[in-house]
Amino acid sequence: MFRKMRRIDKAMDEGTALELLKRCEYGVVSTVGSDGYPYGVPVNYAYKDNVIYFHCATEGHKLDNIMENPKASFCIVGNTELIPSKFSTKYESVIAFGKASIVEDDNEKREALREIIKKYSPDYIESGEKYIANDSKKANIVKIEIEHMTGKKAKE
Repeated sequence: MFRKMRRIDKAMDEGTALELLKRCEYGVVSTVGSDGYPYGVPVNYAYKDNVIYFHCATEGHKLDNIMENPKASFCIVGNTELIPSKFSTKYESVIAFGKASIVEDDNEKREALREIIKKYSPDYIESGEKYIANDSKKANIVKIEIEHMTGKKAKE
């Protein structure tokens, strides 16, 4: 179903790929719309239990695409370093594939928001809890349940 990585010599083990996915600041979620065109947009996210969560508005392009076709990919890039003398780049990246859906369960939505707050605003947990209690209905949470993931790293 999923293609094998062509440059297997650059493959990361699953544990290293998961650690990179957990620590990166943002990723690009890509979906396909009814017109057949791909749409990629950067988002802040949190990872927990084989699921990528991100928040978004209650309407828009990516949500329309997800309703049309739930298949999605999610790409993150970690540390990079240009190596001009070798016409190359040292890098690390992860690509995950899965099914995207809007989180409907209120408990799961609150937990996803907590994960996002812990990741991006760890010094504001109390304020974050107030936001969750008062304003969480103003945003959607999308989850991507990971079906396949690869990590890649160019060593020099």
